[in-house]
Amino acid sequence: MNTSESPLAERARSGKPIGVGIIGLGAHDSWAERAHLPALRAVPGYELTALSTSSRESAERSGQVHGVSRTFGTAAELAACDEVDLVVVAVKVPYHRELVAAALGAGKGVLCEWPLGNGLAEAEDMAREAHGRAVPTVVGLQARSHPVLAYARHLVADGYVGKVLSTTVVGAGGAWGATVAPRARYVLDAANGATMLTIPFAHTLDGLVSVLGELGELRIRQTSRRTSAVDTESGETVPMTAADQVVASGRLPGGAVATFHYRGGMSRGTNFRWEINGTEGDLVLTAPIGQPQLSPLALEGGRGASTGLAPLPVPDSYVLVPGLDPQADAPAYAVAHAYHRFLEDLRGGAAPAVPDFAHGAALHRTIETALAPS
Repeated sequence: MNTSESPLAERARSGKPIGVGIIGLGAHDSWAERAHLPALRAVPGYELTALSTSSRESAERSGQVHGVSRTFGTAAELAACDEVDLVVVAVKVPYHRELVAAALGAGKGVLCEWPLGNGLAEAEDMAREAHGRAVPTVVGLQARSHPVLAYARHLVADGYVGKVLSTTVVGAGGAWGATVAPRARYVLDAANGATMLTIPFAHTLDGLVSVLGELGELRIRQTSRRTSAVDTESGETVPMTAADQVVASGRLPGGAVATFHYRGGMSRGTNFRWEINGTEGDLVLTAPIGQPQLSPLALEGGRGASTGLAPLPVPDSYVLVPGLDPQADAPAYAVAHAYHRFLEDLRGGAAPAVPDFAHGAALHRTIETALAPS
């Protein structure tokens, strides 16, 4: 979608701040509070002008906590607000379709968290509607905007590893293990569309193809080794219908082999390790959790006569939001860089830097097509 021809783009080019309304900015420890709020406050060009939650009362409480004066009990009211130019949908996946429709119906630009929809059909519907209304959209696949991935992309393109031979990802889902926090219980139910396949695996897949190119011959298999988890607060045993093991393989452009293994819970060993192996060198990305889109990432490399790995610090030119710390502000760090890149898109960047709804629907389609029968 050409974002440079919209009223939102005109506002961005004018130098006026883009008014943002967040659906789902709760008063205490919501994802929007941990990621979107600090990201927006760290990126010049945006102003948080409104919020909505599940009720007027809770929205007012949240507004008091976060210093936001315009609070609404419904998404439709927020989307109709003249001071809102961009609507951010940061709620559980089953509500995405309805809330995105309200924002699109008001003619507003929309940033919707990933997964875009609860399944392919919903994602395709949203992408079609956004295209028909010709409004700018963003899907929350922020891993590709992380400075470490941006630098790795440059190193590969510049020949650091030579010809890519293979790439391997091993990751831990965090959730989908032996225990579950009360607020995360809904991810255990596959019907809610927020599974290990659709969240950590999909985020990582999108980040990987942004560095190495699109995968062909992708095959994905899911397996359930655990069928329940224990609520860490109540001690209750909670059924788990989402798979806790995801394995996948495919081929990169040029024939290199790509393999993935995601397992539920946390590991005493490897929680995230991504190796890129080539004829001239190797790159390794690691993180303390298996979700690179919200984790501090470390990059190491070795090439030529070197027999080991050494840290590869990211050059300052890749750090677009210096006000955030990649360690202390890890949940917001890649999100902030995505917001920054979206502004570049709106102002007429050479090529789109952030994925839109069409991209999100395509990723949903890639995953569904690649799934092997259980």
